[in-house]
Amino acid sequence: MREEIGLSNSNMLHIEDLTYTFDRDMQPIFQQLSLDLKAGEFVSLIGPSGSGKSTLFKLITGLLKPGQGKIQIAGNLSSGRLGKVGYMPQKDLLLPWRTVMENVLLPSEIAKEDKREKAHEIRAWLSRFGLKEYENAYPDELSGGMKQRVAFLRTIMTGRELLLLDEPFGALDSLTKRTMHSWLLGLWGELKKTVLFITHDLEEAILLSDRILLLQNRGVLEYKVNLPRPRNSESIYQPEFISMRKELERLIQHEE
Repeated sequence: MREEIGLSNSNMLHIEDLTYTFDRDMQPIFQQLSLDLKAGEFVSLIGPSGSGKSTLFKLITGLLKPGQGKIQIAGNLSSGRLGKVGYMPQKDLLLPWRTVMENVLLPSEIAKEDKREKAHEIRAWLSRFGLKEYENAYPDELSGGMKQRVAFLRTIMTGRELLLLDEPFGALDSLTKRTMHSWLLGLWGELKKTVLFITHDLEEAILLSDRILLLQNRGVLEYKVNLPRPRNSESIYQPEFISMRKELERLIQHEE
């Protein structure tokens, strides 16, 4: 079982007074945005299309530079954040000419690590991910859910403590998505990572998260998910879960 959130007071991610504008003549996407993620938290980021969720990820990774404000990762303030976090977009972006093993080894190759030693570690993870028999398969031989598991494992193999997941299950059908939720909930205790997770699915956000951050024009509205862990896919039918969803829907409608 995962340790209870709150035992660690360290911030894995600290954003303070962040302002970003695509063009000087446009309204800011963010204006004095501040938020914190504690080490080991799973936090979902929700908000309407155009509210800047993916832009925020690009700012955290260092692909974009803020107009003002600061971003700290594990207490380090640095403008060179490229490669300091693990990032997984909605599309799996697996290289079709590489096998599952070769795709997952990519971060190790970039880091010039010992591939033979890393392959041994990856095989152990493939077994936990239910992909043991697919080490030598190519992406076009995998289902959508399998591709996302491979992409997620590749993200973990970056070795980064902060993972940014941009709607990783958004393109999956509802049945496959539920299967992925069950899989991730079962795996979560082993990961010991900090996750910031973009989603438009309120059930997904409540089921997976410790907190939910609603991104809107006036900043960030925080919603704490007071559901005990471990959780499973049946949790969505519990009265407490249904009540939370209704409350979150009211908060979103109030902010629109």
